[in-house]
Amino acid sequence: MATIFTLSREQLQATLYHYRARVTAVYDGDTCTVDIDLGLATWIHGEKIRLHRINAPEMTGADKANGTAARDYLRSLVLDQDIILQTIKDVREKYGRYLGEIWIERNGVMQNVNDQMVLAGHA
Repeated sequence: MATIFTLSREQLQATLYHYRARVTAVYDGDTCTVDIDLGLATWIHGEKIRLHRINAPEMTGADKANGTAARDYLRSLVLDQDIILQTIKDVREKYGRYLGEIWIERNGVMQNVNDQMVLAGHA
């Protein structure tokens, strides 16, 4: 006897726009570059991601020291790491980057990197 699995619309929408990815570069405290696994052996390489909901100090001007600290902290969390990327509606923002939430696994628990940047005082 075959079983038919069903999902509600909310359950299905909750599973959309989540990708396995690897962070290949960190530009500043709220922008990084990732390689995204789309599944079925299909990858997008070199995609720029802007961390959603946060704003880190700039890498120039009066905020340069804080910007450098924010960038270095984000690098320590995600550079060369496998992540889960949750994009926001798969729509690009005004500078052509996807908005995203980055999730990493630490001690068996998924942690939101965007929130960690804020909690650490870097955004």
